[in-house]
Amino acid sequence: MDPADALALLLSPEGRVDPYPIYERLRAHGPVVPAGPAFYLVTGHVEADAILRDARFGVMNDELRDQFLPGWRESPAVASISRSMLRANPPDHGRMRRLVAGAFTPRRIAAMRDVVVRQADELVDGMLVRGGDGEPLDFMAEFAYPLPVGVICALLGVPAADRPFFRRWAADLTVVLEPESSPAELAVADRGAAELRDYFTELIEARRRVPADDLATALVQVHESDGDRLSGEELLANLIVLLVAGFETTTNLLGNGLVVLLGHPAAAAALRDHPEFAAGYVDELLRYDSPVQLTSRMSTAPTRHGGVDLPAGSWTILLLGAANRDPRHYPEPERFDPWRPQIHPLSFGAGPHYCLGAGLARLEAQVAFPLLLRRLPGLALAGSPERRVRLTLRGYATLPVAVGDGATLPVAVGEESPLTDRGTPAGPPGVTP
Repeated sequence: MDPADALALLLSPEGRVDPYPIYERLRAHGPVVPAGPAFYLVTGHVEADAILRDARFGVMNDELRDQFLPGWRESPAVASISRSMLRANPPDHGRMRRLVAGAFTPRRIAAMRDVVVRQADELVDGMLVRGGDGEPLDFMAEFAYPLPVGVICALLGVPAADRPFFRRWAADLTVVLEPESSPAELAVADRGAAELRDYFTELIEARRRVPADDLATALVQVHESDGDRLSGEELLANLIVLLVAGFETTTNLLGNGLVVLLGHPAAAAALRDHPEFAAGYVDELLRYDSPVQLTSRMSTAPTRHGGVDLPAGSWTILLLGAANRDPRHYPEPERFDPWRPQIHPLSFGAGPHYCLGAGLARLEAQVAFPLLLRRLPGLALAGSPERRVRLTLRGYATLPVAVGDGATLPVAVGEESPLTDRGTPAGPPGVTP
């Protein structure tokens, strides 16, 4: 299939729901595929990783937005994303990132383990109450969304009572992360962005009046003390992005991962019996069905990647989902294998824009999957899951499950729990997932 035709198919509703067969059609043309004038699609793992780390590549700047998205400043959705660190180049990117990086150090994330365990156990308790009579439950609404949103909201200082609103607002806003969106979709995104901006404007004012021990207060105080370090618009934009990025990716990881595990019962049983290997499982789940399927970069100088010369100004779409299934890097990439060696998924990116919350997302998933499998050994699909028609952020809209019989009580905090990160597993003896 011609690369341009494959790209058109990838952007269709069918392609967004199941992009993997289309990735393979593109891969047949090479790891870096010309798809138009100064426009390239990257399917190779080595090539995508190298471009993400290459200082000659950056994200879209204001000049390019003016060229490709005239009027973007009047769009609350585009403006909110564009003024955050997510869409900033040096030196602004490093300046903003350093202000929030302290909240996501390995030490601070490790200190949140007991909180994550407690929240996950409480959510399972609720699933048992509401689904104990065999009534199907939506896993996305019951667990995959409330766990990560609860964690990131606690970090930011968002009251628990306000958390139910964010799922719709974020779902609306993140349309602008898609490779293309219609005017109607952009209008929906603007509505979600406007509601988020209104919410965080009020939160900023509240933290000015009454500071608290949270990340929102810390950023407000930086802005108040030195607006050059963090402008008012940057403060608002980064609070929005921290919230949305803090749960959207993890929500999708939990939903995608559960479906994979339920479809591989031997592997699920091995994880239930050996929760200490959760880290390797989570990395393989990220590789196998990435919650983030693509990102983009533009070159500022001539480069060469994958045997292809890329002139200055080249626009590259890095197909992370395809790179994670590159057979040159992962033998039998279509096979789910949590025991494969050297799993390094690109789902959280690489280089300067590597996801700040990657460690937190991994922790939540490493807690969640063994806990769900242990406490709900009869957990099963109770209908056909419905995919969101999205490509960039891949996940489920609904995921019906039945909790089954044989549920167990939670492990008390402080007891042996599925939180130990011991690296990529060699696999328990005699276990073949």
